[in-house]
Amino acid sequence: MGQSENVVVLGASPDAERYSNKAMHLLAQHGHRVIPVSPVYKDIDGQPVLSSVSDVGVPVQTLTLYLSPKRLLPIADDIVKLRPGRVIFNPGTETPELQQRLDDAGIAWLEACTLVMLRTGQY
Repeated sequence: MGQSENVVVLGASPDAERYSNKAMHLLAQHGHRVIPVSPVYKDIDGQPVLSSVSDVGVPVQTLTLYLSPKRLLPIADDIVKLRPGRVIFNPGTETPELQQRLDDAGIAWLEACTLVMLRTGQY
């Protein structure tokens, strides 16, 4: 995709060892506007965190997922309503029911690792 995007990191964490945190930093280094979403945290590294994808008030080019399938299914409607350009299911987040909902809504998705995509120029 190349140019700057609005990227929602769903399941954002302040823990530097978590992949969602690493993705937030690497996305920012690549010039993207990172929008962290987590119902648990209010602030990550000085950046405000939204509690729900339904709170995102801007067009989203990429939604990258860092929540387990059991936590994604209850918010499937909110994810579809967000209408991101694409959804990245990072390892461990694969959710066939949500993927089908995205297909039905015409929203592109892929099973991939955001970190690997950024590091290898595939983002």
